[in-house]
Amino acid sequence: MDRIKRALDSDLFYSYKSSPLALVSSIVAAILIFSAVFAPLVAPHNPFDPGSLNLMNGFSEPMVPNAFTGDTFMLGTDDQGRDVFSTILYGMRISLFVGFAAVVFAMTIGIVLGLTAAYAGGRIDSFIMRIADVQLTFPSILVAMLVFGIAKGITPVHLRDQVAIWVLIISIGLSDWVQFARVVRGAALVEKSKEYVEAAILIGRGPAGIVFRHILPNVLSPVLVIATISLALAIISEATLSFLGVGAPPTSPSLGTLIRVGQGFLFSGEWWILFFPAMTLLLLALSVNLLGDWLRDALNPKLDD
Repeated sequence: MDRIKRALDSDLFYSYKSSPLALVSSIVAAILIFSAVFAPLVAPHNPFDPGSLNLMNGFSEPMVPNAFTGDTFMLGTDDQGRDVFSTILYGMRISLFVGFAAVVFAMTIGIVLGLTAAYAGGRIDSFIMRIADVQLTFPSILVAMLVFGIAKGITPVHLRDQVAIWVLIISIGLSDWVQFARVVRGAALVEKSKEYVEAAILIGRGPAGIVFRHILPNVLSPVLVIATISLALAIISEATLSFLGVGAPPTSPSLGTLIRVGQGFLFSGEWWILFFPAMTLLLLALSVNLLGDWLRDALNPKLDD
């Protein structure tokens, strides 16, 4: 209870209450994430259960009774009669899972390499940072496509669909670790010169204990900000790769896959198959990104008015 009371009395919570943009974006993000996590309970249909599909419901318009079956769907149906609202919820689960897992993977690599570069210094620092500099010269989406292509090429054909999601996570994670490493290295270099680190060295603590027990907790604030913003970017990267056909497999479609499928029906008049998944992706990425911007401003006292 004391911790909760201190949290409610903190400057961070006051900043959150005072920011309408942060409140609205957090509510939107919470609704979308809750709906995706509990999709089997929220979705009115299971769009990937062949036994529940009726092809006669195909291309039903939103909120318009189907001419053959009389069924009404809030956001319409696709060419196979799948409820678009249900497919969005299930697709959003894949997008969020890939986004969260990719950010955790990139954050882990970036923190370890950033702390190692800062504490070791010398040639190790130069080697890690030169690798980061080289990777920064390439767009992250191209790095992700390269990693995905190599991983897919060495994976047996019969296993590609089964491991596609994990390959996608590794691809996005390996393309986004640099920003974590650079920020952690910069913050760790500042902390390394402080007295508490010198005191830890004097009492005989080893390098691993100093880095992870003393320095790491003091560099987590900027990492949290980057992780929040990177989540939105990772979700967009996943959607981009899936839209290009090198992401989530058709058996486990994400929002990007649904957008790619919907594009094929846009000019034939079935606009809702593309429009609603695209709007969901926009709302999800925008709300998470706005939360990241607010968190950056709240944790950076130099930006206060």
